[in-house]
Amino acid sequence: MKQLFYFILLLAGFSSVHSCKDLLDDDGNPLVDLNNTGGLIGPRALYREITDADTIAEYQYNGLLLSKVLSSGVAAGKPKSITDIMYSGDKVSKINFNGYLDLDDNGIIDTDSVSYTQLFTYGNIGRLETISENRSIYRRPPALPGMPPNPMALLRKSKTLYSLEYNTTTAKLETITMRNGPDASGIPFAYTDYSKTTYTYLGDNIARAERNYGPMTGGVFGTATERYGYDFSSYDTQISPFTLLPTAYKISRLLSTERNDAESFILSPNSPKRLSVSDLTLPIPAPVIQTTNYSYDPQTYMTKGLGVNYIYKPL
Repeated sequence: MKQLFYFILLLAGFSSVHSCKDLLDDDGNPLVDLNNTGGLIGPRALYREITDADTIAEYQYNGLLLSKVLSSGVAAGKPKSITDIMYSGDKVSKINFNGYLDLDDNGIIDTDSVSYTQLFTYGNIGRLETISENRSIYRRPPALPGMPPNPMALLRKSKTLYSLEYNTTTAKLETITMRNGPDASGIPFAYTDYSKTTYTYLGDNIARAERNYGPMTGGVFGTATERYGYDFSSYDTQISPFTLLPTAYKISRLLSTERNDAESFILSPNSPKRLSVSDLTLPIPAPVIQTTNYSYDPQTYMTKGLGVNYIYKPL
């Protein structure tokens, strides 16, 4: 799996750039001009992430609040995955996802259907502290010859608890600890696996995310069996499009699969020009490195990088 995982950073979404054209949103309002003729003036929202193959994500809003995300389905042109975001006041309180993900880490969206609900809990000073998740995965059984496709059937269920901790000096997010276990009918629930992600920073930008995975028994973490490091460097000084999205949603996006940490830079205010992934279990092979250049609009928002165009709409 190490070799397969190494190629994900290069194969999963870092494709060639979408052809340049003027775009409108669903209401006919002009989006940021890919031909760099002026961009948007005033408040904006991130509207789409697109490549020449597909729309990776489309962001929909209820007033100023992100309310729904349509993301890639099992293939271009197929039904999209849907993320619904709910709030308590101005804080994300619940996220529902229904759709498709790359759960087996091979760079291809799986045909298994995924449904999960995440509940967000905040501390006394308003920081996100825990995310509890219930997840179900469905698979379509093979059909008999000459028969129509079978409906999706429940394959497995799981429960996950994510605990977030912050640096006492800088107040920056420092660790996310995952506890996960199967949710099987008739069997007492227990967490059986864990992971711990540790973040280090250069200024306000994430310079490194390191994630360790291992088993747990009786609430006790065992020795880590897998370790991966993700490094982000050569940050620009312009504005990342992800600064326009709620932090809770960005964390949820990182946690949508167990190996999505190559996207940890979305928590940063700027964009890295160099990314690398390393398998830290012995023997340690050479890291995979990806570099990019970015394009920006006149208001210094990033509009193109890593094979993705970022489209904005006025608020």
